[in-house]
Amino acid sequence: MNNIEIDPGSGFCFGVTTAIKKAEEELQKTGILYCLGDIVHNGRECDRLKQHGLITINHEEFARLKNVKVLFRAHGEPPSTYEIAKQNNIELIDATCPVVLRLQKRIKQEYDATQPDREKQIVIYGKNGHAEVLGLVGQTEDKAIIIEHFEEVSRLDMSKDIRLYSQTTKSLEEFGRIVQYISEHIEPSATFEYHDTICRQVANRMPNIKKFASTHDLVFFVSGRKSSNGKVLYQECKQVNRNSHLIDGPDEIDPSLLRDAKDIGICGATSTPRWLMEACKERIEEMCQEFSSANISIR
Repeated sequence: MNNIEIDPGSGFCFGVTTAIKKAEEELQKTGILYCLGDIVHNGRECDRLKQHGLITINHEEFARLKNVKVLFRAHGEPPSTYEIAKQNNIELIDATCPVVLRLQKRIKQEYDATQPDREKQIVIYGKNGHAEVLGLVGQTEDKAIIIEHFEEVSRLDMSKDIRLYSQTTKSLEEFGRIVQYISEHIEPSATFEYHDTICRQVANRMPNIKKFASTHDLVFFVSGRKSSNGKVLYQECKQVNRNSHLIDGPDEIDPSLLRDAKDIGICGATSTPRWLMEACKERIEEMCQEFSSANISIR
């Protein structure tokens, strides 16, 4: 008998849950809504909402729209996007995550407080091109420095003041390494301040998902290919359980993996909907039942 368990801590984070709820509420009322960028980095959830009338647009398309209603997803947007919305009479449904919104305000305050006679480097630990990072850099008129990996910290000018922030979904461990390096190399004439702005709801999933993965024979990590958070969490699973497999949905489950597995775990990213993990569980149960029936018939 196979034991199949879905990780209770996996699935949408608060920000994504709120954004999707706002989209669903508007779609129920009007049947159509524009969304700037994928509402979540999960193709199957985007397809589900598309069937209900959600139209995903890019920034070029957004700039051409007028007199319509547009949803801003949890990742947030730079000030320039709000200006376009105002000019084009676009009604906004702003679903920016409160954690991201607070971070944007802190960075803007830091940038506005910069003294003209003293150079300051505002540094953001985050992924280049990520929607949230673009929104954060936009608070500094695109002057902030982005560090994507620890190895890049050495290119900072240690003779100038440094103010360090982080994308909300980055690794706490690597952020700590960056803080330590700057602390050890900053020159006495310069000042260094850092702000741990990593979302704990997301960060705490790393140790939790490692624990979950380590207690199962076989793990299916369900995530869209675009999800940065998914890539990170999947690697955490893989570290503790080499028999972890990344899948986009139930149709990607390899039945040969199930033959010798007794304890099967299903988990996912902060962008993975619960219904998709449930669908994967149902498919695994069907496959296991088919194996069981085949064995009985052979006997």
